[in-house]
Amino acid sequence: MNDDSLYIGKAAPDAATDRGWLLGHFKDSGDPRHSKDVEIKWGVHPKGDERAQWTTGEERTALLVLISGRFRMEFPGRSVVLDEQGDYVVWGRGTDHSWYAEEESVVLTVRWPSIPGYRVGEPDGAVHPSL
Repeated sequence: MNDDSLYIGKAAPDAATDRGWLLGHFKDSGDPRHSKDVEIKWGVHPKGDERAQWTTGEERTALLVLISGRFRMEFPGRSVVLDEQGDYVVWGRGTDHSWYAEEESVVLTVRWPSIPGYRVGEPDGAVHPSL
């Protein structure tokens, strides 16, 4: 059931429609999943999947929680490997980052605030929300 103030969904199929993002500024303003305060992503990554380029000049804070798999976050001068369900990492404003799925992985990312930008261009020229 979905109306103006309630949305009931399933993370995997809903995430597939917007590169994993379930909630954020990029959802239509009439959608209960629209938020300028926070973004939430259900990220499903095949083994070997990696971010196309580093995120630099970050203006948000983020939390990434490992649901399953083995996932590596890269920060300047440091790698953090998440390999047990529930492992998580938090990084703040100004922290450049990238990532790599060492095994097929599912991660939940929460970022705040939800602001435009930080999109990675696709080979076809399209732009999508990024991690």
